[in-house]
Amino acid sequence: MHRALLERRIRDVHARLVRAREELAVLDEQLAVVVESAEEARVRALVSETPLATHEHNEATRHADAMARAREALQKTVTDLEHRQDELLAHVTTGQ
Repeated sequence: MHRALLERRIRDVHARLVRAREELAVLDEQLAVVVESAEEARVRALVSETPLATHEHNEATRHADAMARAREALQKTVTDLEHRQDELLAHVTTGQ
């Protein structure tokens, strides 16, 4: 692989990795808030024992679960980009 092409790919992967890590940090903060909200809704549902409170708890839990799945997918993207970056850097160091 030509060195210029390799360097461009490394820069591209690095930029994508930086963006993904930033998104992951934001998502972590948002997830913490949503999980806390779901926990509060759970407590309200237990205390009030009303169908509305139970419904709100279920909705909050679904939202937290969906956000957790999105976080897992984004974490996988970060991991994949880190591996790709490592592979590209290995090509630079070996001169291939």
